[in-house]
Amino acid sequence: MTSLFTPYTLKDVTLRNRIVASPMCQYQARDGLLNEWHQTHYETLAKGGVGLVMVEATAVSPRGRITLGDAGLWSDSQISGFASVAHSIKAAGAVAGIQLGHAGRKAGCIAPWQGGAPLPESDPHAWQPIAPSALPFIPGTPHIPGEMTRQDIQRTQHDFARAAVRALEAGFEWLELHFAHGFLGQSFLSRRANFRTDRYGGDLENRARFLIETVGAVKRVWPAHLPLAVRLGVVEFGQEAEQSLSESIQVLDWLKGAGVDFVDVSLALSTAGEPVPWAPNFMVPYAEKVRAETGLPVGTGWMITDARRADDFVRNGQLDLVCFARSLLANPHWPFQAARALNIQNPSAVLPTPYAYWLQNWAS
Repeated sequence: MTSLFTPYTLKDVTLRNRIVASPMCQYQARDGLLNEWHQTHYETLAKGGVGLVMVEATAVSPRGRITLGDAGLWSDSQISGFASVAHSIKAAGAVAGIQLGHAGRKAGCIAPWQGGAPLPESDPHAWQPIAPSALPFIPGTPHIPGEMTRQDIQRTQHDFARAAVRALEAGFEWLELHFAHGFLGQSFLSRRANFRTDRYGGDLENRARFLIETVGAVKRVWPAHLPLAVRLGVVEFGQEAEQSLSESIQVLDWLKGAGVDFVDVSLALSTAGEPVPWAPNFMVPYAEKVRAETGLPVGTGWMITDARRADDFVRNGQLDLVCFARSLLANPHWPFQAARALNIQNPSAVLPTPYAYWLQNWAS
């Protein structure tokens, strides 16, 4: 029976287990360049025994950064740092994945531990973000994005495709496009953020057009034998929750036709103050519904912390992969401890050989 520690194959890529280290922004880059912090961070996650390490949201253009500390792949000069990280992840036995994104109207802010507010206009590094419509993420704030022109849209889609080429050159084998969390892709899809009257706004087909075209642009440059995934915010919590979920399932059917292989099921967070019903495992039923109605394999995270529950989600066919974030920051060797909790016959098999050797007698 398939379990949390059963290998998983998608296209020509095989993960040693179903545990994913979710992309977690570190905000430690400079001019998009990765550094020693990123190297150590991702090596540690990979050595801990996960099957897939997803490198943090990586901006496809300078204007698409959430903060000045975002990782970026808008220049060939940034490839080498990512190549080093990808090599280290693979050397530890995990698959190297990367998430490409554009922050849209949530761009141009200070780091979240400094408050996350928009950079002040007096800051020489500040810039005006772009979005489907000229609506700030937080109503009443002066951080108003510029409404994207057709040229802006085409340029951004080209930026996604070029970043995908650089990710491939760097050695990544799993690519995810970030269309969630109120960033650019999610903003195009959301009725709450998109008030356009052209072919990129209005009905669902128009609001989904940016996402579908962007997937198409990336698909043309990304190898057919490697997985292409999206992270989509499938539900906008509030009065329209059921409608947004139904629309997201339709959009995922379209994205599947455009070449998407996998869905990282997540939150919309299209507007500030969205009434999210935070609770352990709360996104699993949404992921299960997406899987059942689209036929796409799925993963999700969000407050999944218990090994037995995670294993049940895989065994019951609710999830194909289980994503972890904070649990792995607190304990990068969580997979080993999960294997012990699940009575896996050889729990040291999830670790690199040197670690496994010293942990063979793991009862001591």
